[in-house]
Amino acid sequence: MTKLTSEAEDSPLASSGTETLPVELTSSEVPAQASAPGRFDGLLSFLSRRLGLDRAIVFTLLGRGWSSLAGLSTLILIAHFLTPAEQGYYYTFNSLVMLQLVFELGFSFVIMQNASHEVAHLTLASDGAITGPERSHGRLASVLQRSIRWYSLAAVLMGSVLMPLGIVFFRYRARPGSGSVHWLLPWCLVVIASSCMFQIDPNFSFLEGCGYVSNVARMRLAQAVFGALLGWSAMLLHHGLFAPACIIFGQAIVGLAFLFSRRGLLLGLLRHSPGANRIDWRAEVWPFQWRLAISWVCGYFIFQLFTPFTFYFRGPVQAGQMGSSLSISGVLFAIAIAWMNTKAAPMGRMIARREFALLDRTFFPALGQSTLAALLGCTAAWFAIYYLRVFRVPFALRLLPPLPLALLFVGTVLQIIINGYALYLRAHKQEKFLMNSILGAVWTTLSTVVLGRLYGAMGIVAGYLLGVILIGMGFGTHVFLKYRRLWHAN
Repeated sequence: MTKLTSEAEDSPLASSGTETLPVELTSSEVPAQASAPGRFDGLLSFLSRRLGLDRAIVFTLLGRGWSSLAGLSTLILIAHFLTPAEQGYYYTFNSLVMLQLVFELGFSFVIMQNASHEVAHLTLASDGAITGPERSHGRLASVLQRSIRWYSLAAVLMGSVLMPLGIVFFRYRARPGSGSVHWLLPWCLVVIASSCMFQIDPNFSFLEGCGYVSNVARMRLAQAVFGALLGWSAMLLHHGLFAPACIIFGQAIVGLAFLFSRRGLLLGLLRHSPGANRIDWRAEVWPFQWRLAISWVCGYFIFQLFTPFTFYFRGPVQAGQMGSSLSISGVLFAIAIAWMNTKAAPMGRMIARREFALLDRTFFPALGQSTLAALLGCTAAWFAIYYLRVFRVPFALRLLPPLPLALLFVGTVLQIIINGYALYLRAHKQEKFLMNSILGAVWTTLSTVVLGRLYGAMGIVAGYLLGVILIGMGFGTHVFLKYRRLWHAN
């Protein structure tokens, strides 16, 4: 899709020093070369066309690839250094921390899309200087300023709610055999670390909207490496339940260093007075955001309830099996969705310019590439885990049995398609998947409670997959085709 070139410095700008918008160019936007490319350049061009690779995807895949290897290493370390009960606490920590979606309210995606729509009319220089219409400049500054204010308040609220909530949950749902697990201090540190990361995270979405997609992807690779190293250190020192907090603190440290390198642009926008150009959030953004916020919260009930409810109904040992399997599924999903997620900000700019033909030429190949990557990854992972289980490798016994694991992986592949539909529609700054999200959350919650109590993990993942097929794929495909046709009719 885009040229794979190396840069002398960490900037999305051309090294010539000329002012240019830091966008990830698609193949149709890349100027023709004056001379025939060499054999190596031709190979890169071939891979770019066939695999849909651009700079942002390469760094994202490197990050997700590292996360895959790191996740596998972490699973092995967990199996070696944590008891089955501690493993259940470890993954339940992660699921409860994801309640931050309630406080995030879908703001990160709103920030990215609003920034991408405004920066389409501006030119950004390497030193952070901005030229272009004052209206777009003021509106871009307004987006950043509003996001900083909201996330500062939400980070405090999140920490104040999550910490006592987790204490009550773990204290009153402890099972026989888990009384020796020292979870209180690790849990408190996880909440503190998550609140810190939550505070700085909107800046990354904003920078992606401004076109720094590959730079943010490279930063996330560094976050994954540094965070994993800190987490492994905690494991090796026999303080495994402190690993989640160490991982998040490591990511926050790298994130702060990255934001410091972009201080010219960010501080300039924070100091810039939007004046009369300030975005009317209530009229322009809130109708989109409140719908997206509900969808975001529903996403928690669809994806994050499995481990806590398994912990509640069947204890920490089975919760550990569920959490480990969801971790593998999540890594495979994160790798496959890279082809789609890196197109979110560029698609927003295409829509702002009403380049709908280019939009579709960008979206549909990326959707196919993401789906194929998920299918191949899930199939390979299932067979690998199956044969490890046949040979009674202890690591495989820490995961779900083959049948529920297969159902979980099928749901993962289908979710790639559903997420692609939602991403395409949300790039128009519209949330048309609200009813889909509500129905999915209600169905998944009810099926998890009822089937999880009766059949354990098998019932949970079977109910989840049925909801994905009927609500996600069935109703979701109808919504996608309907609004794509209506919005692009002219």
